[in-house]
Amino acid sequence: MDAITGAWDWLGSAANWAGESGVWHRLGQHVQLSVVCLAISCLLALPVALYLGHLGKGGALAVNLANVGRAVPTYAVLVLLTLSPLGKAGDWPTIVALVLFAVPPLLTNAYVGMREADRDVVEAARGMGMSGRQLLLRVELPLAYPLIMTGLRSASVQVVATVTLAALAGGGGLGRIITAGFGNYDTPQVVAGAVLVAGLALLVEAVLVAVERLCDPMRGKRPARTGRRGIRAPRKETAAA
Repeated sequence: MDAITGAWDWLGSAANWAGESGVWHRLGQHVQLSVVCLAISCLLALPVALYLGHLGKGGALAVNLANVGRAVPTYAVLVLLTLSPLGKAGDWPTIVALVLFAVPPLLTNAYVGMREADRDVVEAARGMGMSGRQLLLRVELPLAYPLIMTGLRSASVQVVATVTLAALAGGGGLGRIITAGFGNYDTPQVVAGAVLVAGLALLVEAVLVAVERLCDPMRGKRPARTGRRGIRAPRKETAAA
């Protein structure tokens, strides 16, 4: 309880928000690094997933290869990259490690979304004479949109939370507040840093949920989900006495 109260006091101090070691500066570094990692991950994963999902070939192999990244500890990759020649290139060890971490959910969800698009709708559009490009952009992509956004939300929250590890490799971000707290044996500062990271992750999740709803190309046209198969289970009848 003392740590929580101390963390609240730490966050309430204006001195802890100003300067190069303050919250605002570290928050800017954290957001910038997260955006760069996510942008690179999307550029690598989404075109491949959408193309393979549209063709229906090679997707299983690509997804399995991408999922190997989930089995590799991000911190271990970060340490190895930091000790390599790449470690002299600023934040690139962190960026590479987090890109490997963010690609699997983006690639998997986008590919599955494309393959689970209603085949009757796809075949009807093909029968109307749509080209492959039109089919991809005007039919398959809108149908796959919810799963694509699910993958983006998952990757975004994971990256925002994991960018904290950049501080262990000499990088910036909110993780520097936590490591500084550990170095000074300042538990309230450690808790305050953890609260900031968690709050930022929740904010990112909320913003992306709002964006998903506002930008849905089929907003208001999707059927309501009443159950796993869209069929409401019948109610049990009670026997008359």
